[in-house]
Amino acid sequence: METELSQYDNSNYKPGPKLKILFWHFVNVLFFINPLNPMSKLKVVLLRLFGAKVGKGVMIKTGVNIKYPWLLEIGNQVWIGENVWIDNLAKVVLQDNTCISQGAMLLCGNHNFKKITFDLIVGEITLEKGVWVGARAVVCPGIILGNHAVLAVGSVATKNLIPYGIYQGNPAELVKERKIES
Repeated sequence: METELSQYDNSNYKPGPKLKILFWHFVNVLFFINPLNPMSKLKVVLLRLFGAKVGKGVMIKTGVNIKYPWLLEIGNQVWIGENVWIDNLAKVVLQDNTCISQGAMLLCGNHNFKKITFDLIVGEITLEKGVWVGARAVVCPGIILGNHAVLAVGSVATKNLIPYGIYQGNPAELVKERKIES
């Protein structure tokens, strides 16, 4: 058997009204992905207008790409670094005091490579309180990063991360415990 992409059909996946998706596409390109707009507060207002739940003190840097804001929940004091891609085909929750560093990707979608039709698979992502996702790290669909877990630079989370664990590698493995000093 071989993959037959002409049979691919994700018509059962409906993330929202087509007009809303189209309008968001242009807003995302003009105000989020565009490196000429450094205004984080404007981005927060726009996310809320499109249905995102956004807390206080949120910092969104330039070049951030967000697929569907109505599937996004951001807590208080969250930092989202330059060129972060939140490919939220499913719900993404960023709890209080989380930090997503430059170029990191939160990927809620994948494909079933076992099926000839290469079906779409989606899974929610949750970053619990105090999580830090390092630069160019990747969080895969259906993953929960436990309270204050760290996903190191360039690492790939393919399974849940325990609270206060520091993970590194591809796939990410627990390397030590995170100890936070006052």
